[in-house]
Amino acid sequence: MTRPWRLLTDGLEVRVRATPRGGRDAVEGIETRADGLPILKVRVRAAPEDGAANAAIRAVLAEALGCPARAVTLAAGATARVKLFRVAGDGQALAARIGALLGP
Repeated sequence: MTRPWRLLTDGLEVRVRATPRGGRDAVEGIETRADGLPILKVRVRAAPEDGAANAAIRAVLAEALGCPARAVTLAAGATARVKLFRVAGDGQALAARIGALLGP
């Protein structure tokens, strides 16, 4: 299965499908969309108002990857359901951590 992240020279780029008002804050796994694009499913309790859901997704990703929230930035898709986040740091280590979180 293709992974929804891509290594960068200074970190990792992660494609996320947001589920705001999802009842809990969690990374739920990988899904392949109908167009074949893999995405990381992230559910948050926050509503999609005033950037609250984006901030919650940022926090969930930071916690899951074991990095500070300031290392995670929204690169594209502020108002879209599918978003692109960049995570600063050692890309290989970040990819290994997210891979371990999701399992084989």
